[in-house]
Amino acid sequence: MALSPSICGVILAAGFSTRMGRDKALLPWPPVAEGTPAANTFLGATIDLLQAHSDLVIVVAGKNVGVIGPVTYAHGGFLVVNPTPEQGQFSSMRVGLQAVLNQGRDAAFVALIDHPPVLPRTLQAMHEAFLAAEPNIWVVVPEVKRGDDVVHGHPILVGREMIEAFQIAPVDAQARDVEHKYQQHILYLPVKDARVAANIDTPEDYERLSRAEMISSEKQF
Repeated sequence: MALSPSICGVILAAGFSTRMGRDKALLPWPPVAEGTPAANTFLGATIDLLQAHSDLVIVVAGKNVGVIGPVTYAHGGFLVVNPTPEQGQFSSMRVGLQAVLNQGRDAAFVALIDHPPVLPRTLQAMHEAFLAAEPNIWVVVPEVKRGDDVVHGHPILVGREMIEAFQIAPVDAQARDVEHKYQQHILYLPVKDARVAANIDTPEDYERLSRAEMISSEKQF
């Protein structure tokens, strides 16, 4: 694991959002009541979050570049395009991580656009764990308890060694295949943040998340 503090944020946002029916990057965040103007979006809020914990934020777009490009630039992010998004999320990860290396950085938070922005304290804890870990740790992965189960989530924080492992993997590989191969180099970090495991694929997923967030916000007042 590289101990460099030069960390990028990478947001994988090149998917087709077929099951959602609209681009997940543009989902309102935080959630608002129907008919109420949104203050931000999944993409804008995730860029804002990562900027506070990294040197720069790279957004990987696909065919949706014309839609999410303006949001990326409005929030101070950098945009790169995956020319073959149909090859899947791993192809976007490789495009994003190559951009990290091209920028002279050697570590990155990798966030998925189908997850809501996590709590700031989660990124802080991951960053601290990454810097304090033994040299044989290449990746920090957050995990959260869900009932009796422990679920691994996102974003993940990867160092140069793991970036290079992703980059040299076969074209038809999946990120989980590479992670499994280098399991001994992963640090799983328990966090109290359900958002790390909140995968939003459908309108029903987003509705459930919105209701939960609104209830949580009301309890704070």
